[in-house]
Amino acid sequence: MIHREGPALRLRLGVLVGVFTPELVDAVIAEHDRGERRRRLLPARLVVYFVLALCLFARESYEEVVRLLSTGVPGTMSLRRVNKSSLCRARARLGPEPLESLFRAVAGTLATEDTPGAFWRGLRLLAIDGTQIDIPDSLSNATTFDGPCLQDRTPTGFPQVRAVVLSEIGTHAVVDAEIGGWRDGEPGLAAPLARSVGPDSLVIADRGFWSSALFRDYHADQGASLLVRLPSNRLGRKQHDLADGTYLSQIMPNKQKMLRAKKEGRPFPKQMLFRVIPFLVDGKPWWLATTLLDPVKHPAEELINLYRQRWEIEMTFDEIKNHL
Repeated sequence: MIHREGPALRLRLGVLVGVFTPELVDAVIAEHDRGERRRRLLPARLVVYFVLALCLFARESYEEVVRLLSTGVPGTMSLRRVNKSSLCRARARLGPEPLESLFRAVAGTLATEDTPGAFWRGLRLLAIDGTQIDIPDSLSNATTFDGPCLQDRTPTGFPQVRAVVLSEIGTHAVVDAEIGGWRDGEPGLAAPLARSVGPDSLVIADRGFWSSALFRDYHADQGASLLVRLPSNRLGRKQHDLADGTYLSQIMPNKQKMLRAKKEGRPFPKQMLFRVIPFLVDGKPWWLATTLLDPVKHPAEELINLYRQRWEIEMTFDEIKNHL
């Protein structure tokens, strides 16, 4: 057991309570009807703070997290009298929904116009990418989320969740996220994140994310601009060349995909025009797709340099997984 006292601990727990205020926590508990119905049960507000503290002190035992929390957060001393099995049952009663609502309530952009590297030509720079996170090797986790395995389904590692994250490049703030299982595709998890972008956003993504659905969800529906690396087989149908060496192209979904989208009430736009920016990396051809069609207002060289900023989201993952 590692005892950590002093200003650093108080600062971390103070920030925890400052961001997730008791009023916000109580409102989320009420929204999901997770309030305790018997006096003997551990108060739901304390359970929320306990789960949040588990994230801050992920390498510590339940007992140590309880001790740290009870010394740094007012009103949590009663946790010290609770055993580990009671905490497990309390977490099960709370469920994941209140924690997701808390995340939705506080997540968002942080950059101002003065934040270095956060904006380009009036557009807020956002990156989207996926990552995998190991979770405890239990039967329920393996059944729910799955994980790496051999062809005969023999596990070769821990179960994993797949997270697709929308991050602000200038601040590394997590703007939005979707969680799925190891077998869930990143493009499918990325689709709901369109709810967190708008006309002032430039969303940058690596290859594998580009599709007619991405164009529709992010650009046509939400008005966000896109800058995505293209695989060589998704260059679209070329329309005409532009003076700077780029060219306009068009996405053409197949008929089956168009019919399915129309049946779901989310048809594709009649015209899905984008600009292809070819360039070389170590002598090999690469391509970028962007919905910024004007080569004068949005020069290709600047967009190529901007694409490299996508790697800032890897720093976001590093901060969460290794340093938080």
